[in-house]
Amino acid sequence: MLTVNNLTCEYRTNPLGIDVTTPRLSWKLAGDQPGLRQVAYRILAASAPALLADGKADLWDSGRVESDASVLLPYGGPKPSSRQRVYWQVTVWDASGATATSEGAWFEMGLLKRSEWKAKWIGAALRGGARSSAPAPYLRKSFTLPADIASARLYVTALGLHESSINGKPVSDNVFTPGWTDYNKRVQYNVYDVTTLLHPGENTLGAILGDGWAAGHIGWAHRQQYVDRPRLLAQLEVKTTSGATITVTSDRTWKHWYGPLLHNDLLMGEAYDARLEMPGWDAPAFDDKRWLPVELFDDTGAALAATNGPTVRRIEALAPIADPKVIVGFTAKRYIFDLGQNMVGRVRFRGSAPAGTTIVLRFAEVLDADGEIYTDNLRTARATDIYTFKGEGVETWEPKFTFHGFRYVELSGYDGDVDHDTVTGIVLHSAMAPTGAFT
Repeated sequence: MLTVNNLTCEYRTNPLGIDVTTPRLSWKLAGDQPGLRQVAYRILAASAPALLADGKADLWDSGRVESDASVLLPYGGPKPSSRQRVYWQVTVWDASGATATSEGAWFEMGLLKRSEWKAKWIGAALRGGARSSAPAPYLRKSFTLPADIASARLYVTALGLHESSINGKPVSDNVFTPGWTDYNKRVQYNVYDVTTLLHPGENTLGAILGDGWAAGHIGWAHRQQYVDRPRLLAQLEVKTTSGATITVTSDRTWKHWYGPLLHNDLLMGEAYDARLEMPGWDAPAFDDKRWLPVELFDDTGAALAATNGPTVRRIEALAPIADPKVIVGFTAKRYIFDLGQNMVGRVRFRGSAPAGTTIVLRFAEVLDADGEIYTDNLRTARATDIYTFKGEGVETWEPKFTFHGFRYVELSGYDGDVDHDTVTGIVLHSAMAPTGAFT
């Protein structure tokens, strides 16, 4: 049976928010016939999926093209405009004359002109120094929506890192967005479909900002290579069934405060005090009367570019391969966990302790001759995560804005029961499909 599948645009499946105005389309032909090969194709592109279902193409019909090409074929329709979604499908012919038509796919454009960004760069009042950091700011904005919500898109980026949410729910499972570029020249932004996160009445848009590459340490250099503190640029566009558009942007009306994330750095690690958590801080009913107005920053002039590749996500969870090694020191015990492989990511800690108890997690790729973690190769990078308990039963914590390269994890400052669930390695990398394996 002949089939056409794995339709991609600019290497991605149904990409949301691209800025390539002549995007390239690809597909795969599959079947059980010996010597299967494509001899021709036809691409249809339309403004609505129903048109494709009827075989109608109001945007582009390539006609039958005699070719075996199926990789990175340029879109031949009119140049797409900002926010436009294009639906497309392909029909192929094989050498025997058999045909197959794919399921529909789509791509959606981002904001193609800087003038379409109505948002302003915002951030917090505190800033660190060349070698000292400040707490991560929590930003929020409440707004009201009517009952006839049709669709919504969040266009968002940061100088630094951001974790954005709407009504208490994250807008994505991406981590370390927007990624590292030369922020003096361009900053990547992401687009999220947040329709299902919104509701009629009061809504709240929230964001936690991390130092990342823009404000944190890079290599052996000091902090603040690009900016003195992280900054957010966010634009929420909500369309109603009546055709109206409601736009909520980052501006002076936002508020900020500081919470449990005491410091964060890609090289130095992260510190979190759960006693300072603010339940519901990114939800409508939260009392933000004592929160401070945000700071407004000038546009740096850097280009705003759509993210053009796979984002970083949590890929795999690794449990320790054996019971931890116990080291009895002068004042307390330390535990060394072996995750069985060198990995990039962080750990998820699970345990219980009285409020105010503080644990320390350190990381290493190898052990020294005495069986201790070897950290000399880290040079000035502390690579240390710190967690302070709030004392409310079993607590689970995973850092947000740091990562480490390691196999071994040292836990100190913890007097509770330790088992294989105490520390779990969370592997982080770009969400790319595996293409091979080795043993």
